[in-house]
Amino acid sequence: MGYFLGVDTGGTYTDAVIVDEAAAQVIGKAKSLTTRGDLALGIGRAVDAALAGAGVAPAAVTMVSLSTTLATNALVEGQGGRVALVFIGFDDSDLERGGLTEALGGDPVIRLAGGHEHSGAETAPLDLAALESQAALLGPDVMGFAVAARFATRNPAHEVAARAAIRRVTGRPVTCSHELSANLNGPKRALTAVLNARLIGMIDRLVAACERHLAAVGIDAPLMVVRGDGALISAAMVRERPIETILSGPAASIVGARWLTGETDALVSDIGGTTTDVALLKDGLPEIDPEGARVGGFRTMVEAVAMRTTGLGGDSEVHLIQTGLEGGLRLGPRRMIPVSLLAVDHREMVHAALDRALSTEVAGDFDGRFVVPMGGSTGGLTAREAALLARITEPMPLARPITSRLEVAAMDRLVARGLVMLAGVTPSDASHVLGRLADWDGEAAEKALRLLGRRRTGRGERFSNDPAALAQMIVDQLTAQTVDCLMEAAFGEEPAFAAEAPDALARHILTRAGLRDHRGIVQARITLGVPVIGLGASAPSYYGAVGQAIGARMILPEHAGVANAIGAVVGQVRQSLSGLVTSPGEGRFVAHLPEGNQLFADRDQALAALEAALGAEVQARALRAGAAETTLQASCDLREAEIEGRRMFIEARVTVTAAGRPRVAHPREENC
Repeated sequence: MGYFLGVDTGGTYTDAVIVDEAAAQVIGKAKSLTTRGDLALGIGRAVDAALAGAGVAPAAVTMVSLSTTLATNALVEGQGGRVALVFIGFDDSDLERGGLTEALGGDPVIRLAGGHEHSGAETAPLDLAALESQAALLGPDVMGFAVAARFATRNPAHEVAARAAIRRVTGRPVTCSHELSANLNGPKRALTAVLNARLIGMIDRLVAACERHLAAVGIDAPLMVVRGDGALISAAMVRERPIETILSGPAASIVGARWLTGETDALVSDIGGTTTDVALLKDGLPEIDPEGARVGGFRTMVEAVAMRTTGLGGDSEVHLIQTGLEGGLRLGPRRMIPVSLLAVDHREMVHAALDRALSTEVAGDFDGRFVVPMGGSTGGLTAREAALLARITEPMPLARPITSRLEVAAMDRLVARGLVMLAGVTPSDASHVLGRLADWDGEAAEKALRLLGRRRTGRGERFSNDPAALAQMIVDQLTAQTVDCLMEAAFGEEPAFAAEAPDALARHILTRAGLRDHRGIVQARITLGVPVIGLGASAPSYYGAVGQAIGARMILPEHAGVANAIGAVVGQVRQSLSGLVTSPGEGRFVAHLPEGNQLFADRDQALAALEAALGAEVQARALRAGAAETTLQASCDLREAEIEGRRMFIEARVTVTAAGRPRVAHPREENC
């Protein structure tokens, strides 16, 4: 008999669960604060507490699986390391397509001639000498490179050659776009490669932290990671393709929700510290987004669950809307460290700053806000940004290191790079003031909300003189924005409303009237036809009001707070690979094989050769991904046209999928 260990590292908490493989039940669970400076500390505390609670020896653990929201959070908040894009065979206009320029955010681009045609033939030679000289200059200032070549999915030769050259002169990680997707649309593939390169350092640190603690306590078992489609992948493979972990945490939560509740049809809403993730569970399975995962405003080519991710969580930044006479509130999308949490480790500094601000009647722009250094690569910073960062040597009031208005923008860029984090008022602080939470420093939360309430509306009046009243406003705003998330997801999955934008429908006046059960000359009532499964540590605090607002049955399972960690250990390894057969002329069929293109005179021979090559490659990938044994499933999407009464072959896409349970270790006996 063996035991599975599931770990989920989120923006605020790291969760660990112990699942009894034979009894299929949770026998131990624990939570610990995520320690951004050294992830191994938070992971270790959660793992050790879960093992102790379950009474399980480390040697009895036969598999470990990890899910995370760190990659998702980074993209939602616009964070990540500095990278360089090698753009081969594209025009300047291609940079503007698919949000690529926005995703780069000013990071450098190396434009080179080269690439291939639709048929896979070379368009122009690749200038490796120019690439090596430019890469050598950029290498010290970036954490990795993304390479995208025109029609690389038809012939990856230039991407492969570029990768070898970059590694030779810089030693930096390189992401090739053709390895992340077999689909056309070069700029979108380039965007996906850029985001992957940006996440490599973060995910590598997470996996290394987990491996470090497992080795320290004596757990010798395979380490798996949850992908965005809910499948499992080995730790070694995820280091190369961290982009596949976007929506990892939410995907694990869907798998966990199904396992915990037995529900087959429901909306699953998972509220974390940074995001709220909503997806549809249909016939017991999560829906897969056919257009690729969309996170933080970017549409990637990563296969993932059809998830709507919104920057709304328990640690979302609270914005006061000071335009207009009445004013208002808005939450997110940026995550902040709650003041009540910062005060746990830095009580004297936090309370001194809050008391000093409260001692004057003049409200300062940075009152109740703090900045915390996070470490990381500083390559590519401007002189102003570097000077500002050098002054942030420890957690401190936000006003202390800022010497001019120009440095406010510099601070925002340091936050975007993940080099510092801000602390301020969040819904978690509001919950402490209202007595819903008591985990951290409620006194600090009350002082911070008192300071926030002194800000002025358009009328010149204070927002609130009562911290408890302001706290209730914040919680009510979280409820309202959560309702919008759920209704947007529901409309997006409803075929009858496919012609309208889901976000507009969710916020339409008729929808709002229907949710209030409006009665008048016009009567309107809107409810959900499926239950809502609320997940996340704070779901019990917030989702009762959400269920009432939408008139839906709200399910809050016993282990809702660790559903992600549960989902991490009950999934399967799955790898898919697609390839094309095209026809450059009558009686000629080109199979675009992983090792290169091959010409055939017969269509069926070309299809058979492609399926065999894909099968061998995808099975090898599944074994590398950690599968014990696999089953293969193949499908063929054949495109033909009728011309003058004859069926003419255009192209065929062959997809082969290998799936199986992950390898597990044999449980070891403890030495007596």
